Amino acid sequence: MMAAMKLLDRLERRIGRFAVPNVTVLVIVGQVLAYVLTLANDALLEAMLLIPARVLDGEVWRLVTFLFLPPLTHPIWAIFFWYLLFLMGTALEQSWGDFRYNVFLLIGWLATAGVSFITPETPAFAVFLQGSVFLAFAYLFPDFQLMLFFLLPIKIKWLALVQWLGYGYVLVVGAPIEQLLVLAAVGNFLLFFGSDIFRRMKAGRRKMATQAERLAPAKKKALHTCRVCGITDQTHPEMDFRYCSKCAGACCYCQEHLRNHEHVVAADDA
Repeated sequence: MMAAMKLLDRLERRIGRFAVPNVTVLVIVGQVLAYVLTLANDALLEAMLLIPARVLDGEVWRLVTFLFLPPLTHPIWAIFFWYLLFLMGTALEQSWGDFRYNVFLLIGWLATAGVSFITPETPAFAVFLQGSVFLAFAYLFPDFQLMLFFLLPIKIKWLALVQWLGYGYVLVVGAPIEQLLVLAAVGNFLLFFGSDIFRRMKAGRRKMATQAERLAPAKKKALHTCRVCGITDQTHPEMDFRYCSKCAGACCYCQEHLRNHEHVVAADDA
């Protein structure tokens, strides 16, 4: 992943000037236009779907038009969806720059389109690709607060956690095409954030180990240590230790050496 980021740096220096600005706005404008047109002719939706078998038959426009499929919901919720997409997409664009954001979407689009050909008769959607934009935003701005249902304040990181759980559920019980599209979206996310996640995990483990050492009870100092063999009441708790009355100072001995040692003579008596 680090190699991929270095490659991205080199590409940005060479061709970054060709990046398309305001991609999020272009996608939203296309979806709004498609939403309005489908109100008059809902057959347009079928023509926009990414169905790989149809692409192989010559309908290559589907490789692009599926990105502009609008949310099929009430206009109020559609507007809310576009607002969030605009908010998060432009934030990523400003944080990364036009080129990196372009590459993020391009990789997600290629991965999504590529895995769709594994099940060529099944329509593929861009919903998981759009979900990767949400996950990227939540990773970079985890404490951003959103008004859920326009009433409840909630930090975006908790909504991202719900989405991750939803992705996990799809991977377990979802249809094959859904599982493939989730993997494409997650792969796109990990390509950009995997190395940073790995560094954070390593730093987290080091921090937990340090805290565990601090919280661990201090090792008790031995009360008795044999002057001859060095065993203590910590290493040999069953041993009986005694102090020799004939040695100068407080000389401690184990049972084996209590009567088998050279007596310590005071310096004045030496």
